[in-house]
Amino acid sequence: MVTEPMPPEAVEDARKHLTLAAEDLDGNRVAALIVESAGRWGVAPLWERVCAPMLAALPGRGAAEVAVEHAFSEGIRSGLDVLLRQPGPASAAGGIVLAGAEQELHCLGLHALAAALREQGLGCLHLGPALPWSALASAVARVRPRVVVVWSQTPLTGRAYRLVRLGRDAPGVRVLAAGPGWIEPFPPVAAAPRRLRTLTEATAVCRSTSE
Repeated sequence: MVTEPMPPEAVEDARKHLTLAAEDLDGNRVAALIVESAGRWGVAPLWERVCAPMLAALPGRGAAEVAVEHAFSEGIRSGLDVLLRQPGPASAAGGIVLAGAEQELHCLGLHALAAALREQGLGCLHLGPALPWSALASAVARVRPRVVVVWSQTPLTGRAYRLVRLGRDAPGVRVLAAGPGWIEPFPPVAAAPRRLRTLTEATAVCRSTSE
């Protein structure tokens, strides 16, 4: 496990090389840099100090900028998905389920969480983006996990009542809200979903809940 903090010069170096690769539309190079940097500094520091700020800063207005953004995003996703990947089925039963909220197509944060969990030796069932709420409820009933993390990028998909209903219908399952889209207040009840602010926090909560 990586314990050495990522120094500022490493952050700047990673941003520089990733920017160059993205501007060249070289998704494979982006992926290779993600694997290399995460292996050295850890998934959470790389995501929180490099990837997330860079993604937030991308303008994505003109055609060329959109192409760069897509190359960068796909490269990050590919790198995270191959990182520490082991053959065999995911450990879902009694473990962790990750899913994008219904109609939510932007779920890179879940790929980062899945990679961070693998770094901790934890498996998960990653169901991908834009999962209908009914399908998520069905999956939860089938695999009976201990924790479910639902990602929302925008308030249009971060519907608080849906997450509350999921927790109500799945007693014993801890429901966690990840991503910036969860801005609606949750009711002050014992089983209210918890908002996750950082990847470090998400990893720690998933680990403690699944043990």
